[in-house]
Amino acid sequence: MTKHKAHNQNVNTGDEAVDETLRGSEDQHADDNVSEKEKSASDTMSEDAGKSGQASDVKEEQAPKEDFEKEAAEWKDKYIRLQAEFDNFRKRTLKEKMDLIQSGGSKVIESMLPVIDDVLRAVEASEKTDDLTALREGEKLIAQKFVEALRKHGVTEIDAKGQDFDSDLHEAVAKFAAGDEKKGKVLDVVQRGYKQGDKVLRYAKVVVGE
Repeated sequence: MTKHKAHNQNVNTGDEAVDETLRGSEDQHADDNVSEKEKSASDTMSEDAGKSGQASDVKEEQAPKEDFEKEAAEWKDKYIRLQAEFDNFRKRTLKEKMDLIQSGGSKVIESMLPVIDDVLRAVEASEKTDDLTALREGEKLIAQKFVEALRKHGVTEIDAKGQDFDSDLHEAVAKFAAGDEKKGKVLDVVQRGYKQGDKVLRYAKVVVGE
């Protein structure tokens, strides 16, 4: 009886030990499962973070590229517009210059028309009269009118006779010995010279003393 009880106690103790071992194994297995899950979750988070970082890097790379392309397109558009504006300005300036030259020439011709009328009337009058005095007076008036018309456009005669020879205004066509007093002076004018403002239209052809 006592042996039987002892046997039962040993059996119960053994069963309890087995149960304890099984529980410990189950707890360890549960802990391992939790660890595996935590590790898996951590790996998943790391992978997601890596993918997120890669996506962020790609977006950052794409963003500057798009900005550069947009800025390049804007500069290209500005350049094309500026080139078109400059071309229009050049054409407009050239046209205005041509119009100015033509209008300037027209004004000069228009101012000469009254002088031409007087010349033609003088020619007709010379055929009908022998009054030389009247003809000479008419010629003087025509010459004065012509000079006045030129003066209105800034054209003046170059002062030459009796002046010091100036190669910027005069052209020496001959030289004569004239003594020390008239050396380097203009003795005579073979052809009158004219200038418009400071620009020489025609040099005065002169005889210079030496």
